[in-house]
Amino acid sequence: MDKDNEAVKEKISGSLPPINDQDFNRLVTFVQKKYGIDLRQKRQLITSRLTNTIKGMGYSSFKEYVDFIMSKGTGDDINHLLSKLTTNYTYFMREMSAFDYFNGHIMPELVHKHQRDKTLAIWSAGCSSGEEPYNITMYMLDFLGPQASGWDTRLLATDLSLDALNKAKKGIYELPDNLPPDWKRKYFQPVAGRNFQVNSRVRNNVIFQQFNLMEPIKFKRKFDVIFCRNVMIYFDQQTKNALTERFYDATVPGGYLIISTSENLTAETRYKRVGPSIFQK
Repeated sequence: MDKDNEAVKEKISGSLPPINDQDFNRLVTFVQKKYGIDLRQKRQLITSRLTNTIKGMGYSSFKEYVDFIMSKGTGDDINHLLSKLTTNYTYFMREMSAFDYFNGHIMPELVHKHQRDKTLAIWSAGCSSGEEPYNITMYMLDFLGPQASGWDTRLLATDLSLDALNKAKKGIYELPDNLPPDWKRKYFQPVAGRNFQVNSRVRNNVIFQQFNLMEPIKFKRKFDVIFCRNVMIYFDQQTKNALTERFYDATVPGGYLIISTSENLTAETRYKRVGPSIFQK
């Protein structure tokens, strides 16, 4: 019985005091200002996901950790924080209606438009673990068929999380049942267990890069299509509106912004809605 009491006391002494209002607000303001992520309603999530990290770093309170992040935190420390507080969850063939529109309406238009330069400019913003940009590539290669080798279809894929990008670059996944059967043969190769790796042709078509969507968008070219799906759910309305304006300026005339079906743009947006979750400049 004495040993049990000692174990309980040790467990209690190893726990952290709850995050107070001041430190919660400091952390929320810091993350929102720097990265756009709105954590105002995520107090319980912050507590549950950061407690072990804070204890593992040798800190005895949230205050010590917040002080460290705001004054001395390195890129790796910030990356770890954001990885803990966001969910990099995605999968192949997600929200098929967007891909149907892309394949049935946008690709024919782009191929006609770019017959001379044979270059497509597409951005997967918030690409997470990479399924989306690889999926887009497969649609492009299928659409172009034998002509694909004569086109520059390389697309940009960005995310804030280095952990997600490292996984994306490896391109190893467990495949869903609704993947077209011929894609499994053409675009994947089996690896250990039930996993498959995206083949080199598809992997080499995607340029992965870390990018914070709160920063100015200054890439060399404007984009024919920007995919930004299930990203703005983390932002408040003011941040969404500002990001949408930056996307608009980074889109070529006639280009498209594709968001998720769980998101929407305000009536004030300069984009024109042309389909469910599809907007055109």
